Amino acid sequence: MRMHAILTAAEMRRAEQAVIAAGIPEYMLMERAGAAAAEIIWRAGGKRDLLVLCGPGNNGGDGFVIARLLRARGVPVRVAALGESRTDSSMKAREAWGGPVEAFLDAAPATQIVDALFGTGLSRGLDGAIAAKLRALTEQASFSYAVDLPSGVQTDRGELLSDVPDMGVCIALGALKPAHMLQPAAGCWRRLVCADIGIDASGAKIHRLAPPQLHPPAPEAHKYSRGLVAVVGGEMAGAGLLASQAAARAGSGMVRHLVQGSVHLGPGAIVTQQADKAGDVARSLNDDRFRAILVGPGLGRGSEASDRLKAVLAAGHPLVLDADALVLLGEEGVDAIPQGSVLTPHEGEFVRLFGNLPGSKVERALEAAKRTRATLIYKGSDSIVASPDGRAVLSPPGSSWLSTAGTGDVLAGLVAARLAVTGDGFQAACEALWLHGEAARRAGAAFIADDLLAELPAAIASRL
Repeated sequence: MRMHAILTAAEMRRAEQAVIAAGIPEYMLMERAGAAAAEIIWRAGGKRDLLVLCGPGNNGGDGFVIARLLRARGVPVRVAALGESRTDSSMKAREAWGGPVEAFLDAAPATQIVDALFGTGLSRGLDGAIAAKLRALTEQASFSYAVDLPSGVQTDRGELLSDVPDMGVCIALGALKPAHMLQPAAGCWRRLVCADIGIDASGAKIHRLAPPQLHPPAPEAHKYSRGLVAVVGGEMAGAGLLASQAAARAGSGMVRHLVQGSVHLGPGAIVTQQADKAGDVARSLNDDRFRAILVGPGLGRGSEASDRLKAVLAAGHPLVLDADALVLLGEEGVDAIPQGSVLTPHEGEFVRLFGNLPGSKVERALEAAKRTRATLIYKGSDSIVASPDGRAVLSPPGSSWLSTAGTGDVLAGLVAARLAVTGDGFQAACEALWLHGEAARRAGAAFIADDLLAELPAAIASRL
C-alpha cells in the first residue's frame, strides 16, 4: 500500500530548504520540477502548440523550464508572462529560455496551455482581469495543465480565492498539498498527477487515503474470533438495519441488531434482539465477546434515545458513534465520549459537537480528535480521518451519488466491522472509508444506500 504524502505550504517550503541545505542549489530543484512537469505534458500533448503562462515567482520559473525543455523536443512553444521575474531562480530560468516573452493580457490562445502563474502559497486572489484572461485561454485550449495548483487556489484550505477555471491535469510537485484533496479546489481538474522532484516527505503526518491491504479470516477462525458487533437501533429501524448489514458484510463474524419497538427483520445472518429500554440495552451488551458497538443510526433524539446512548457509553466496549448519537452528545458535551471511540460526523454534527473551530478542515478535524481522544471521520465530499496523535488521511473526491439517505449508515456499519476485526480505530476508519468509496464506484450512478451492500464483497475481494 503506497501512501502519498500531503504537505502544507509551510511544510513544503521546509522540505525544499532541506534539499537546498543538503547541497542541491535552488535552481537545480527548479530544473527538476520543470523537467518532471514537461515529461507529463509531453506524454499527454505531444507536439501540439503550447502556451506557457509564467508568473513572477518560482512557479513562473518552473514554467520557463517547461517551455525550454519542450521547445527542445520540437513543440511549438510560446511564453506569456505577468511582468518581470522576481526571484533569482526564476530569473535564471527566464534567461535560459532565451526566447520571446509575450505580455500575459495580450496572449493569443493555443491548443495546449500551462498555468504556471502562481502555485502554492497564494494568499489572495488574482486580479479580475488576470482571472478572466486565464479562464478565456483555458476554455479555448484543448489541453490544460496547472503547475502544482491552479492559480487562485489557497494551498492549505482548498478555497478558491478568485475565479478558477477547470483544468485538464494538475501536476503536484514533490508532494500533494491539502488543496489537492479538499473541496472546492479538488473539483477544479479532471486528473491529478504527483511528480517526484527529490523531496523527502517521509516525515509527513498527513497522507492521501490509499487502498488497504485486507486479509481473509484465518483457517481456525470462528464467528466470535472474527469479531462480534452490536448495532444499537432506535426509532428508525431501517437505518440500524442498513448499518447491521454493512457490518455483517465487512468482515465481522456476527452482528446483533438491538431493536426498539416491533422487531425489524433483515437477513437471517443478523441476530435481531428486542431491547426496548435502556436496561435491556445494558443487559444485552453485558458480554465480553463484543469487539465493537455502533450506536446512532436511527437512534432518535428524545429522552429514551438519550438513555439508550448512556447505556452504550457505560458498557465499556469499543464504540462507533454516528448520526443521532452525535447530536445527543452535542447536548451532553464531548467529555462524555469514551477515549478511543470512532466518531463519524458530517459538517452539521461536527459543529454541534465542537462549534466553529478555526483553521482548515484538516486542522479542525485534528483539533477535534485531540479534544476527544478519539478517531474522527469528518465526512463530506472531502472526507478526512483524523487521529489524536496528529495523523490524518484525506480521501480523494468520491461519487457524488453518495449524497443520498442511508449511505452514512452503511459507512458507520463498515467502521464497526473493521474496528471489530482490527482493534485499531484509525485503521478501521481508513479501511471503511476506502471500502465505502469503492462500493460506490462499483455501484455506478443513481444508486441507493442498499445497493452499496451488494458491492461490498467485490470491493473487499479486490484488496485481499
